[in-house]
Amino acid sequence: MKPKILMARAVFPEVIARMQQYFEVESNQEDRIFSAAELAEKLHDKDGVIATASERISAELLQASPRLKAVCNQAVGYNNIDIAAATKAGVMVTNTPDVLNETTADFGWALLMATARRVTEAEHWLRAGHWKQWRYDSFLGADVHGATLGIIGMGRIGQAIARRSMGFDMQVLYHNRSRLAPELEARANQARYVSKEELLGAADHVILVLPYSKESHHTIGSAELGLMKPSATLVNLARGGIVDDLALIAALRDKKIAAAGLDVFENEPALHPDFLGLSNVVLTPHIASASEPTRRAMADCAADNLLAALLPGKDRMFPPNLLNPEVLGKITLAGR
Repeated sequence: MKPKILMARAVFPEVIARMQQYFEVESNQEDRIFSAAELAEKLHDKDGVIATASERISAELLQASPRLKAVCNQAVGYNNIDIAAATKAGVMVTNTPDVLNETTADFGWALLMATARRVTEAEHWLRAGHWKQWRYDSFLGADVHGATLGIIGMGRIGQAIARRSMGFDMQVLYHNRSRLAPELEARANQARYVSKEELLGAADHVILVLPYSKESHHTIGSAELGLMKPSATLVNLARGGIVDDLALIAALRDKKIAAAGLDVFENEPALHPDFLGLSNVVLTPHIASASEPTRRAMADCAADNLLAALLPGKDRMFPPNLLNPEVLGKITLAGR
């Protein structure tokens, strides 16, 4: 009997074919987001699942899934999973770090440039047929070259963004839970560690790349937005909930900051409709990692994690991206 797995969202057919060599696979190529009850029903007899941010893996769901041994998230973030409850239940949890760092940093730079230079606002205006002549003051934006870049969350993606700033002769400030080693700061365009308040007051462009947690919820709210320059821009590549969306809408509407670029939102995909009425915000649908090579690498990484979790062997004793290694003391699987 092959172990049973669920692939909770649509994925590349080649990945399904690969997993079918080892598992009895239930896939969701229809790509319908399951309700909590539907997900519980599907996982009741499953040994593993490849999940995405749209699947909430709660303590209640884990209790209703007695055979479940591994939850392999096809994402870097994992705030959709109750890690403590999974560990208590003896369920391994993994994510897909590293494979999307550079692609996400590329997109962060694209979003920063589009926001600072008002690219989407200008395109919408042009498409609406308003362009009749050149004007000296048409869509005046902010310079990126020579500006001060503030990065909140200086992990692998934050550092990759900072490295790209070298070509724009920018000064880099960063705030993080802990300071980087001097050699990493040097590689990240001589990035300087400062308080969040100093960063917000000094930066011309602020990029958020920190993981979501209870502690980071609403890292940027009305008070923080009030510290920023009226000419500054804010880019969120991190997770919805890092920014208080209502406070940001008010700040954009009242021109307390110049513009924002957002790839993530609270309650996504049901973003707040007031964003749609603002011209000084660039909106994208959570696509920072969406290059074909990277999305394929993420799917393969999640598959590798699940194979190692459910079919351990000499070459793959444990999942390479295990988030809760303390669970290993609670499980005994053949071959380990």
